[in-house]
Amino acid sequence: MADVRPFRAERYDEAQAGPLETLVAPPYDVISPAERRDYLARSPYNVVHLTLPDDEAEAARDLADWRARTVLTRAARPSSWLLSQDYTGPDGVTRTRSGLVASLRAEPYARGIVLPHERTHAGPKEGRLRLLRATRTQLEPIFLLYEGESVQAPDRKPDLQSGGDKLWRADDLPDFSGTQLLIADGHHRYETALAYAAEGGSPYLMVVLVPTWQEGLTIFPTHRVAEHVNGARGTPIDEPGDELPGVVLYRDGRYELLESDALDVEVVDRLAPQGVTYTPRRDEAVATVDRGEAEAAFLLRPTRIEDVWTVARRGETLPQKSTYFFPKLTSGLLFHPL
Repeated sequence: MADVRPFRAERYDEAQAGPLETLVAPPYDVISPAERRDYLARSPYNVVHLTLPDDEAEAARDLADWRARTVLTRAARPSSWLLSQDYTGPDGVTRTRSGLVASLRAEPYARGIVLPHERTHAGPKEGRLRLLRATRTQLEPIFLLYEGESVQAPDRKPDLQSGGDKLWRADDLPDFSGTQLLIADGHHRYETALAYAAEGGSPYLMVVLVPTWQEGLTIFPTHRVAEHVNGARGTPIDEPGDELPGVVLYRDGRYELLESDALDVEVVDRLAPQGVTYTPRRDEAVATVDRGEAEAAFLLRPTRIEDVWTVARRGETLPQKSTYFFPKLTSGLLFHPL
């Protein structure tokens, strides 16, 4: 049974901290060093001071200071939140994605309540665990999917708004006790919460529960750019249109189709290319090869959500960067003290 409940959220007091747009940021793991410097410079209270500090002790000191000076204030009673995100995807189409922000008890994968779909690595989890120990606060939400209908926004002004993100406090939370949840984004942070609970810490974490039955939920491909392709060969084809016929290998100005019944991300993973980097933009992948910075690019189709569920329910995982759920969740709108 999924233990989903309301929580006493902490949030910025804009009268003390300044405009919310200067305080929020993307998740820690998609911020480059240059972007980190930019976010840190936007405000002494930007969330990146907590999510990407120089060290964990600094984050804990900043968090304590912000609370003491009421830069952050905590709700008097528990609640959940309805989140609506207006965005324009990499395909240029404008959409709206909805979900619910709540507190979830982290459960081991073996119980089948929360399912992963991507592999994780030890390094990022070690760093996140040190930060969680120091702050005892879930600083960023993770992104979970469930099979359900789109959540409707109330007909009133949002309680919080920053850019395309709108949040409404909700008194009623649907019953998720019989619902299976799939991690869309945040595998490392979820497993960090499990490790923290195993040490005796709180097992709860902040999540955004996103129903799959909505037009605003999209998965875009993440193309692979490789320094070496380990002798991969395909059938020569003309330059493909927007709809790829399968995994397409681009090199030396030519395109080749790699035919297989496996998912695109699995096809590339089995070839074990070396020196791989990732980009959601096909033109960028091709341009990198044309500049001579890589041997080839693997152009992929998006992984379908039904395929992600199938793999997860088999107890299997996909390679890293198999799914690109756009947009990323925004950090700094709410915090979850433990």
